[in-house]
Amino acid sequence: MTSRDRLLALTVILLWGLNFLGIRVGLDHLPPFFFAALRFAVIALPALLFIPRPAVRMRWLLLYGTGFGMLQFAFLFTAMRVGMPTGLASLVLQSSAPFTVVLGALLLRERLRPVQIAGLTVAVAGMAIIGWNQFAHAALLPVLLTLAAGLGWALGNLGARQAGVEAPDTNPLHLTLWITAVPVLPLFALSILWEGPATGIRALAGTFSADGWPALAGLVYIVVLGTIVGSGLWTYLLSRYPAGSVAPLSLLVPVVGFTAAWIFLDETPEPASLIGGVIVIAGAFAATAGARKTTPPDPAGDTATVPTAEIDTARTLEPAVR
Repeated sequence: MTSRDRLLALTVILLWGLNFLGIRVGLDHLPPFFFAALRFAVIALPALLFIPRPAVRMRWLLLYGTGFGMLQFAFLFTAMRVGMPTGLASLVLQSSAPFTVVLGALLLRERLRPVQIAGLTVAVAGMAIIGWNQFAHAALLPVLLTLAAGLGWALGNLGARQAGVEAPDTNPLHLTLWITAVPVLPLFALSILWEGPATGIRALAGTFSADGWPALAGLVYIVVLGTIVGSGLWTYLLSRYPAGSVAPLSLLVPVVGFTAAWIFLDETPEPASLIGGVIVIAGAFAATAGARKTTPPDPAGDTATVPTAEIDTARTLEPAVR
């Protein structure tokens, strides 16, 4: 990887790590379901109008959009609204990686190698440490909700993976943009039923004020820098380098998330949570990078091969805060 592209990769990590600050600021003013719906609606309208529909079956678009969009962000935003620390949220969400490996084995009959099983065991141990520490501080519910968000993201990964198998030439960024249309109506419906028909509208109107403008700034950051710029640069890097050399860099996102929360929000993480987080990241890396099968050489004579498991690793590890 060239020095320029390393700088681009670090830029993506920075943008995605700071995304959690945008989420936190937005949740200070907007109810979680409405905020999540608004976050996708802003992207979905221009995507449907100007981006061609990916040539994949609707079932995979719905699975990807429901898991990645609706379930992940409904649970994540609710967790952060009820007390999940910003930095810890960025870390616990990495549970999506081992969740994806397990679901792939159970639902897609993907074979687990011993190193993956060991990685899963390590990741579960790390999550148990975090959960026990939070339980000791009477704050287990936000962790459980964030784990549910990771599970939702993992379900979305299965949809993305099946879409990639079905149509390998599909532009990943186009697929990501198109599935943003899936969670909009369900999230708005949840907001009406759970938060109240007028609650989100009143909260949104309140953001056009001296006190509420940071919420709009957070929304703009999430949409423009986190999703469009961040995902665009990430797709560019994946088009130039083997996915296995790019995807593990996303595990640095929680480092940025923790640091940003400490600097800007004065969040001081518990040592046990940090230790558990390091264990989770190590286990997630081992679980997702463990399988390395290579494709047969190109009949045309191109001897360069791309590990198919590395392609799956990219889809598994791509951060959920795009």
